[in-house]
Amino acid sequence: MAYNPRDIILYPIYTEKSVNISEDGNRVTFAVAKGANKTQVKQAIESIFSVKVEKVNILNVHPKKKRFGQYIGKKSGYRKAIIKLAEGDKIEFL
Repeated sequence: MAYNPRDIILYPIYTEKSVNISEDGNRVTFAVAKGANKTQVKQAIESIFSVKVEKVNILNVHPKKKRFGQYIGKKSGYRKAIIKLAEGDKIEFL
């Protein structure tokens, strides 16, 4: 099944940990679709940003429980991809 690359890559992740690993300039973090695999993520990043991807690590971020007074709810979980770019390639967001 063919996917649109914009359906696979959802949004960039800006957390303290993701900013720390991206300080060297060749690692970026994205939230990706639940069913996406490493090959699909690699092809989507290369087609959207015109860069060369060396490595893709994917992990599932589990939902966390939140309490609102007497009610207990959950934050939604998501799938996160850490992308290592080839030397000399960069993705600028801001």
